[in-house]
Amino acid sequence: MITDTDLRVLESNVRPTMFGGVGVPVGSLFHEFFNAQHAPEVERRLRQVVDGNAALSGMEIPFVSAIGPSGNPCMLSLTAARLEVEDGQTIGLVVDLRDVSEQHRSRHRLELLHRAADQIGTSLDVDRTTQDLADLLVPSLGDLAQVFLAESVLVGDEPPELAAGVGRHHLRCAAVRALGPWPSGMISPGEQLPSLPGKRSILNVLRGNAVVTNPRELAKLYGARSPLITQLIPPSGHSSVVAPLFARGLALGSVVVWRVQNDSPFDEGDSQLLLEIASRAALSVDNARRFTREHRAAVTLQRSLLPLSSAHITAAQTAGIYRPASSAAGVGGDWFDVVPLSSLRVAFVVGDVVGHGLHAAATMGRLRAAIRTIASLDLPPDEVLMQLDDLVQELATDAEGSDNGSDSTGATCLYALYDPVTRRCAIASAGHPPPALVSPNGTADFIELDPGPPLGVGGMPFDVTEIDIEPASILALYTDGLVEQPHISLGMERLKSALARACRSGCNLREEGDRLLTQLCGSTARNDAALLLARTHSVLGENTRSWEFPRAPEIVAQARNVTSKQLHAWGLEDLTFTTELIVSELVTNAVRYAVDPVRLRLTRDRILVCEVSDGSNTQPRLRRARSTDEGGRGLFLVAQLTNRWGCRYGPRGKTIWVEISKPSEQ
Repeated sequence: MITDTDLRVLESNVRPTMFGGVGVPVGSLFHEFFNAQHAPEVERRLRQVVDGNAALSGMEIPFVSAIGPSGNPCMLSLTAARLEVEDGQTIGLVVDLRDVSEQHRSRHRLELLHRAADQIGTSLDVDRTTQDLADLLVPSLGDLAQVFLAESVLVGDEPPELAAGVGRHHLRCAAVRALGPWPSGMISPGEQLPSLPGKRSILNVLRGNAVVTNPRELAKLYGARSPLITQLIPPSGHSSVVAPLFARGLALGSVVVWRVQNDSPFDEGDSQLLLEIASRAALSVDNARRFTREHRAAVTLQRSLLPLSSAHITAAQTAGIYRPASSAAGVGGDWFDVVPLSSLRVAFVVGDVVGHGLHAAATMGRLRAAIRTIASLDLPPDEVLMQLDDLVQELATDAEGSDNGSDSTGATCLYALYDPVTRRCAIASAGHPPPALVSPNGTADFIELDPGPPLGVGGMPFDVTEIDIEPASILALYTDGLVEQPHISLGMERLKSALARACRSGCNLREEGDRLLTQLCGSTARNDAALLLARTHSVLGENTRSWEFPRAPEIVAQARNVTSKQLHAWGLEDLTFTTELIVSELVTNAVRYAVDPVRLRLTRDRILVCEVSDGSNTQPRLRRARSTDEGGRGLFLVAQLTNRWGCRYGPRGKTIWVEISKPSEQ
């Protein structure tokens, strides 16, 4: 269309068959083409173009014809430019209208898929996962949603085979969501979905496909049993879509979405969208189901709680050995663990739960799982033990109210955090014996610590001891079962002498650890024992570089420059573009939101580690920016370009770290 400066249409090729069956007649005011809700804004934006104050390109406007017969709602894209004569005087506008309804729907569907990936599966609880699915679908896809699961899935078991499930594949409502109150009489959480005639399940009908239906077709499917129809169809519901929850070859359940207030019926695109969301959600539901089953089995299988025996990572080579007591008590509560952390660091953990048997083993498993989770938060050793101390107090409170409340709940723990770049080790103890350190020359001695109270006492802090460790030293963490015979003092002297003899340069840690336990515990030990040996490694100075900058906008370019030069010096030119972009985003955030100083460190290993530190404790937040936002994409880009990223806090500020695969590792 061409308009004059008063926005009156002079020329138009918008035929009456376009945009819902209405045209733009010559002589009409252009903005009258839109309904009353959007016409004022269209007029305002177009007059800004006429006045030369703004440009207008790709303005999206929901459209239902305001004059003439109403057409289907659609989304229009409006672009306008001035028409000028040679002296620059504006004589009108040329306006372009395009129907972008399909692109708009595609963006909406893509956004919904992204939200599904982000929101569903954050919990390993079946009920929470299904509720997250229902919450996502309403109101984004419909006005009412129900999620049904096989009864066996709700308790963690596998559902029966679909082919053999006639009469046995019972579905029960697991989650619902509606705009407004839940309709009275409809199936609610906990209630069973009626079977189809012939004792068939709805899954026998779907067979892996999504189906668009309506009340009439649903009534025909279930027959003339009207009492059932009132449980299945919401009042005023006019269109629905049903999709199965299939994962790893298992038919877990189904999900149904109704439109009540929205007059638009579901179409094939909606059914495919729901099918894809249901496929992703089914994996999360199955993960939650499997977690439920494994957790239940772990309570009764105490030996399955024992950790892996060895690990070989950048920071250290480790070997862990557990020796159960020889008495009828069997497996007890001693444990060890090696937890890889950010920036090539590693946490060495050893602990001892009071008692033996199922109660001690179950408590050990809970503490070991908890400390791995807490350690992943990159907290200092004393804060890790404080968090664990709170957990032990909660376990003790729970035990008092249980059938086995007479069993004591307590534990000791030693947590050592080693950084191979600085070669510093920070150690904190909760009532646990001190670790031994064997230097490369074979000298063994115990590290002097100021141990705090055992876990569960509460109210007392834990002190941190920091030491420098030479490369190729061996750090030995152990439980008291290794040194209590004949008594603690003599047992520790025996251990120190045995370590000096056994832990020679280049020795096999696993073999020497087995010999140590056999020598010190014998074959009739009254208590279980654990030993963790760690041969420390270090990152060579030539493989790490760091810089410090004042907080100023120009340091972003400086940081990119030093990064590029260092990567070329290391022969990692292929990572230059990615790393420069990451450094630019992280340093820019530090300049904008943090305080002095800003530090950059690069470390080369099997992976490339990039760290940006500043003096602020502000929590970085990953968010999904909208198409109209001018910022907010920095951390999202970082997350997409790296293997892992995260943030850890120190006494003076925070460090954001990322790990990038080297070309040979990709």
